[in-house]
Amino acid sequence: MIKKELGPIGIFDSGFGGLSILKAITKELPNYDYIYLGDNARTPYGNRSPEIIYEFTRQAVDFLFKNNCQLIILACNTASSDALRKIQQEYLPQYYPSKKVLGVLIPGAEAAVAKTKNKKIGVMATEGTVTSGSFVREIKKLDSTIKVFQQSCPLLVPLIEAGEKNNPATKIILEQYIKPLKQKKIDTVILGCTHYGLVEEQIKKIFGDKVKVISEGKEVAKKLKIYLVKHPEIETTLTKKSKLSFYSTDTTAKFQTLGSKFFGQKIRVEKVNLN
Repeated sequence: MIKKELGPIGIFDSGFGGLSILKAITKELPNYDYIYLGDNARTPYGNRSPEIIYEFTRQAVDFLFKNNCQLIILACNTASSDALRKIQQEYLPQYYPSKKVLGVLIPGAEAAVAKTKNKKIGVMATEGTVTSGSFVREIKKLDSTIKVFQQSCPLLVPLIEAGEKNNPATKIILEQYIKPLKQKKIDTVILGCTHYGLVEEQIKKIFGDKVKVISEGKEVAKKLKIYLVKHPEIETTLTKKSKLSFYSTDTTAKFQTLGSKFFGQKIRVEKVNLN
């Protein structure tokens, strides 16, 4: 009998933002082991070409699988938009046929479709995610009558990564990004970048009570729980010691300070090189 390989769940993001996804997942599924990888040395991904995003994502996936991860969540909307399909259809069958990689787009799209009443949904995301049209595709698959209005927010990730979320300039920039969506009379907005969860309260305040704000962390956590119930062949390969490991491709001092804010508790980070 072949011994089954066991390991943790891998969470990958281009920077800190995915820590908010990990925080929500560990709250919903606290018993599993997790490895988090942030590619902080090369963030942001949002303004890079699809080819480069795929290559960076492939390197991250390779690193996590080599560290025994059995399942990986791409907690990065840009990677989910530009690399996930190719990873699933070409890379995994060739190199890791028994393992799975999931993205964060579909849970957010499903939640927005379920909550909209006037069928007008807004998407705030990076340039890469907006250009890919991936949220529009996923929403239209679920309901072709829904109108989707996208807004790229290129300045938000650098501001949040720099620890400037409470800077008055951030509020002014948010108001500029949100204004066109308010004019479209949307009743639901997806925060289509994991970083934006850190300014969720500011976004809610600017939109007001009439607009429902979908932050991906809770949705991804709920969907992952369902996925593991439906896929025991994956669930039974996951180790369950509540162990957390954190890796970053950039200097760890900044990651530990800002990362601890994203995750909601102090974390210790080890530096790695993906090249």
